[in-house]
Amino acid sequence: MQKFPYNKDKQQAFQAAQQGYEEAQGLFATIVSDSASYGHQLKHLKNEVNEAYQQIENALEVASEQQRAQLERFLQDLQNIVSEVNQTE
Repeated sequence: MQKFPYNKDKQQAFQAAQQGYEEAQGLFATIVSDSASYGHQLKHLKNEVNEAYQQIENALEVASEQQRAQLERFLQDLQNIVSEVNQTE
């Protein structure tokens, strides 16, 4: 039995989590709190953050030790985004 597919799945899961995290970070960076579309932007951000959380949780199930440390940093950063958004609401 080959271990390669498992490692490939592990890498794909990590990459999906990383992409979701980066999309949420990018969206957060572009939100303008005094813009007319702020509510729409905020809703979109919340969806992206929730999706990123799910991708990270999935990746944590199969992550290597090094990936796990990075994924946990992603989770912390996402939590910081949520905290910051909640302070401005």
